Amino acid sequence: MFKPNFRYTNKIVHSLISISAAREIILSSPLIPKWEVFLRREAIIHSAHSSTSIEGNRLSVEQVSELAEGREIMAIQKDKKEVLNYLNVLNNIDKLTKGNSICENDILNIHRLVTKDTLDNPDDCGVYRNRYVVVGNRFTGKVFFRPPQNKDVPNLIKDLVQWINSEESKELEPVIEAGIVHYEFVRIHPFIDGNGRTARVLATFILYQLGFDTKQFFCLDDYYDSDRQAYYRALQSVDQNILDITNWLEYFMEGVNVSIQAVKQRVLRLSSERLRKTKRGQIALTEKQMKIVEFINQNGKITNKDIRNIFIISPQAAYKEIKKLLKLEVVKPTGKGRGLYYALR
Repeated sequence: MFKPNFRYTNKIVHSLISISAAREIILSSPLIPKWEVFLRREAIIHSAHSSTSIEGNRLSVEQVSELAEGREIMAIQKDKKEVLNYLNVLNNIDKLTKGNSICENDILNIHRLVTKDTLDNPDDCGVYRNRYVVVGNRFTGKVFFRPPQNKDVPNLIKDLVQWINSEESKELEPVIEAGIVHYEFVRIHPFIDGNGRTARVLATFILYQLGFDTKQFFCLDDYYDSDRQAYYRALQSVDQNILDITNWLEYFMEGVNVSIQAVKQRVLRLSSERLRKTKRGQIALTEKQMKIVEFINQNGKITNKDIRNIFIISPQAAYKEIKKLLKLEVVKPTGKGRGLYYALR
């Protein structure tokens, strides 16, 4: 059976501690409400944009957002289809397997979903490679990596799947397991094309399945796409003779940490210290209400006029919005008449 080779370094341990602390803040925040649907949608859009962009897709994040809304855009059909496929997979991540474990057919199906109607040869969709491939620069011809032979792919994937479902893997932190699977899948390189996207979906699925990111708030792909050369250098840093993936895991853990810290900061802007200490549980707010709370956190208070200017609405409509927050006991009024303003309770 596959057995990963790595060691816990100070950098990995520090990342794990930082990730755990940030995740606890996010999950215990009283202001992660129905509005979390918006956070989830935002993460999925950025993931779809970044993961496909790494492999050459030319759509902007704005165009990806348009596609996510079901709108038509002017772009190359292949680029649109790659993004739509990725969006579909992330939106249905809870349906990628039929049970609590993952099997070889699940991996083939993920590849099929990710690459549907985008490959030069449709027969390569959801099928292990039958032609040898190398990883390199298509313009210079420089080869960066030579994956295992075609005949070895099925057994290597079987070994990886067996490890994913083993007790050994379950003893690891979810982010460590996801990082291991991400690298090993890319190393095996089981398909003609679409290996990177499939690997990133698989890592995301593991974080979801193990309960680490069940709300799908975290977008790791943004970190990879922000410095593609660093991503490829980290993948190529592994000595193929001993397959020690410690350096890769340090990079992967840093990416998880950067992603989760960004979400934490967003959540902290939406929560006052007092609200975070309450035991009332989560408060369901609309997007407008969340913007009001964020404005108060940044400015200390908000007035009826501020609300009118933010949303371009009438004084009556502005009061209606603040009245909802008063009823939820999220804000409190201070002062009277023209001096009236609202602060967090």
